[in-house]
Amino acid sequence: MKPVDRHLADILAAVRPLAPLEVEIEAALGAVLAEDVASPVPLPPFDNSAMDGYAVRAGDVAAVPVTLPVIGDVAAGDDGLNALGPGLVTRIMTGAPLPAGADAVVPVEWTDGGTARVRIDRPAPPGNAIRRAGEDVRAGDVVLREGARIGPAQIGILAGVGWRRVLVRPRPRVVVLSTGAELSEPGTPLGAGHIWESNSFMLAAAVREAGAEGFRAGSVTDDPKEFMDTLDAQLLRADAVITSGGVSMGAYEPVKEALSPLGTVTFEKVAMQPGMPQGFGVVGPDRVPIFTLPGNPVSSFVSFVLFVKPALRAMQGLPAGPPATVRATVTAPVRSPAGKRSYLRAVLTGETVAPVTRQGSHQLAALAAANALIVVPEDETSLPEGAEVEVIPL
Repeated sequence: MKPVDRHLADILAAVRPLAPLEVEIEAALGAVLAEDVASPVPLPPFDNSAMDGYAVRAGDVAAVPVTLPVIGDVAAGDDGLNALGPGLVTRIMTGAPLPAGADAVVPVEWTDGGTARVRIDRPAPPGNAIRRAGEDVRAGDVVLREGARIGPAQIGILAGVGWRRVLVRPRPRVVVLSTGAELSEPGTPLGAGHIWESNSFMLAAAVREAGAEGFRAGSVTDDPKEFMDTLDAQLLRADAVITSGGVSMGAYEPVKEALSPLGTVTFEKVAMQPGMPQGFGVVGPDRVPIFTLPGNPVSSFVSFVLFVKPALRAMQGLPAGPPATVRATVTAPVRSPAGKRSYLRAVLTGETVAPVTRQGSHQLAALAAANALIVVPEDETSLPEGAEVEVIPL
């Protein structure tokens, strides 16, 4: 059987980052920056007030209470030339440019709120309630680096430094297709011998959680021709394809039967439990990566975590490798077959991890109750309660 690490290495060696494209910043959410972003101006671009209040010379309000004449108002967006002489104050609003000569702002709460004359009851030291030009960003500073994932805050700073369009690696478009004559769409009546199809819903959601775009193509029967017709129709919109089911050793394995003759997809046994039957390769004229995962729900999900999620990171130009792990103490004994790396569903709480009681690869409810996978190495067949183990948080 093929080692888990080698299977992942082969996948990462085959996938490539998607080509960058320039998009409006509104369309950049979830994408990965393909260039550094620098600010053309300082932020803030000018000294301004951090509060509603009065622009003053700090020396004029050192001894309080003091009453001073108000010579005018400065609002946010004011583009006039404002100056302040000794013994005078100007009413100022949050974000308004600081008048020349002023070196402090007295919050309105420290005053009687006067408009012609104002009584100031607390002194304001130099610099009080002033946002200095460039205190957030200096002109020429890089505010976002290539490789940063763009979220709401990143879109905010892009707009804040005046960038309307930005070069990104887009979110990969991933088509998810399930196979099996026994599958029925959720919400429809369940016939004899049928189950409701869950894998494509689960995997499409996992794709979206991984920062890509997941599209369900539904399910097909065990007919290889139907599978290939559906796959060919979906390749037009796919940067990658995930299938579940149809890759084991028995009869009626449509994915294996349809793709093996192409010579571009390899089906192998990987030394892991759950998820031993795996396939990976490329399909179509654009050589779209395809991940053919086993059909049992837990096997399919674990395979996604180990192999597909790192590949999607690589396609976005992000660092990619095995899932991150933490160390924890297991609260019950665990067992594993010799020669296979096991991934046991578990609940991680602080520095302890408790395996769930049902570890069958078909037991989706147990997976839904888990928040972690305990990793049992290939050379271990059992670990006692209290052993320290590697854990993949989900």
